[in-house]
Amino acid sequence: MKIFLNLFMAILSVTTALNAQPSFTRQDTLRGAITPERAWWDLTYYHLDIRVNPADSTIAGSNTIQYRVLAPGQRMQIDLQAPMKVEKVVQNGKTLSFQQDGNAWFVELPDPRKPGAIETVAVHYSGRPQVARNPPWDAALSWRTDDNGKPFVATSCQGDGASLWWPCKDHMYDEPDSMLISVRVPAGLMDVSNGRLRGIENNGDGTKTYHWFVDNPINNYGVNVNIGDYVHFSETYQGEKGELDCDYYVLPYNLEKAKEQFRDVPRMLAAFEHWFGPYPFYEDGFKLVEVPYLGMEHQSSVTYGNGFQNGYRGYDLSGSDWGLKFDFIIIHEAGHEWFANSITYKDIADMWVHEGFTAYSENLFLDYHYGKEASADYVIGTRRNIRNDRPIIGLYDVNQSGSGDMYYKGANMLHTLRQVVNDDEKWRSILRNMNRDFYHQTVTSRQIEAYLSRQAGRGLSAFFDQYLRTTMIPALEYRAEGKKLRYRWSNCVDGFDMPVKVLLDGKEQWLEPVAGKWKQQKMAGSLNSLVLDRNFYVTKASTIEKSE
Repeated sequence: MKIFLNLFMAILSVTTALNAQPSFTRQDTLRGAITPERAWWDLTYYHLDIRVNPADSTIAGSNTIQYRVLAPGQRMQIDLQAPMKVEKVVQNGKTLSFQQDGNAWFVELPDPRKPGAIETVAVHYSGRPQVARNPPWDAALSWRTDDNGKPFVATSCQGDGASLWWPCKDHMYDEPDSMLISVRVPAGLMDVSNGRLRGIENNGDGTKTYHWFVDNPINNYGVNVNIGDYVHFSETYQGEKGELDCDYYVLPYNLEKAKEQFRDVPRMLAAFEHWFGPYPFYEDGFKLVEVPYLGMEHQSSVTYGNGFQNGYRGYDLSGSDWGLKFDFIIIHEAGHEWFANSITYKDIADMWVHEGFTAYSENLFLDYHYGKEASADYVIGTRRNIRNDRPIIGLYDVNQSGSGDMYYKGANMLHTLRQVVNDDEKWRSILRNMNRDFYHQTVTSRQIEAYLSRQAGRGLSAFFDQYLRTTMIPALEYRAEGKKLRYRWSNCVDGFDMPVKVLLDGKEQWLEPVAGKWKQQKMAGSLNSLVLDRNFYVTKASTIEKSE
């Protein structure tokens, strides 16, 4: 009972923030909508150049934003959240005027920009950013010290936004094509950020600047800064696109534990390249970086704080024991390299595209290494974490995600869809094609739903409406009337027509029920039992039996 309660509290901590129902304000719209002040320009490049001072928990510096003009525009929205402040904005050597509206800063350009032009604007800023109380679920900075009393600093900002600590276009629909991250830190400390290390600059004032270059599009919350007394080790993985550099940064007293625990990385890469296709960021390498919180999916710089143990903080969230066969944070957060960092939602209302597929990736990791039944045990076991409190898809244009059920209800929806496809190689091909066709793109849920329908070769709109937009679990209602079996779907949306596998008196058979409409078939004799295939996330209605 104690273990179950601990598991339940762990799940609650993951989903509580997602399940809160806020009232919406103008600030929610400014953050969550593609405003006119955002729409006319397209990001091409960022250079974030900052000094991080652990002594007083401050950040100061600039972000140079390069953009392509899409349409005439003169007013630009830059996002930066209090208590951080924009100090000045410069373009072509001239200081521009700007106005603050809460967390949005509107920069006035001297005249409308010409479509097709490539321009830059440098935003200078400083301040003491919000401190994370329960990272990564309340987003901000973690200012900690390690066991030796040295500064241990890390960012985590999904949901609340990257503008908590740096000025940017803080909406997921637009990503820069590449990025340079320059972080100045006190001597004796190291910064680890995204991409590859281009160089280390000695500044002559007791500080060093680490320059990291990201050679791929990157979402804003995926940008990270990790500062500590790190030691480094590495290996090379022979992957589908050749050699992949895998680099690991941990605190010195955890080095030996990390060398043992991080063996899950090549196991993860083998499984996910099999199911999803090549790792999406070979140019930037793969890093796993120790941080003072649980972990996060920062692109090519995945952060880790799971205590060098298997499971989720040592627990199996499925209750099947299979969750203790792998380090949850390594597998889950690295799965986001495919679903979050390469394929990225445009609006956080569609966050299930990140979390549903990535929670499902845990199941596929087990499938690859331990077999299909083990993976089924695991994903079915996670159903106990589903609350069906509200729909998985949230509200659009106000920066509001849906239910935390996007994790394990999303995973079980995809596991159910695999059964509907009923061909494991076809299912693998669908997942690989999806990662190829949406490579490094921002997407909507509707795009993904339509794509899966086309690839599966059947209409799935009612299927996705059922699982993503309602809290109802489909119920197979049936009646045995002598040698006839009548059946239909209930507790479902109109048009729901998912086929389902059952055991009729121990014999496997597919049924093709539809919503609200009785269908019937003949049987050799009277029906004694009907058992649903456990791999379908559905329920069974009460049986009604009649004699002929």
